[in-house]
Amino acid sequence: MPRGDKSAYTDKQKRQAEHIEENYEKHGVPKKEAESRAWATVNKESGGGRKSGSGRKNHSKS
Repeated sequence: MPRGDKSAYTDKQKRQAEHIEENYEKHGVPKKEAESRAWATVNKESGGGRKSGSGRKNHSKS
């Protein structure tokens, strides 16, 4: 998959990124920077593309 390809993301993740990007643009961030920040935020929150569903619990040690 080439860099920048968003096909591995769920529709929900794409919508989240779009809303985040719009909010950044509303606050004066340039479009390209807003898009970059939005996807970084989605990745931080979800861990990347297509990872939703059952059996995906985090079993990290305390």
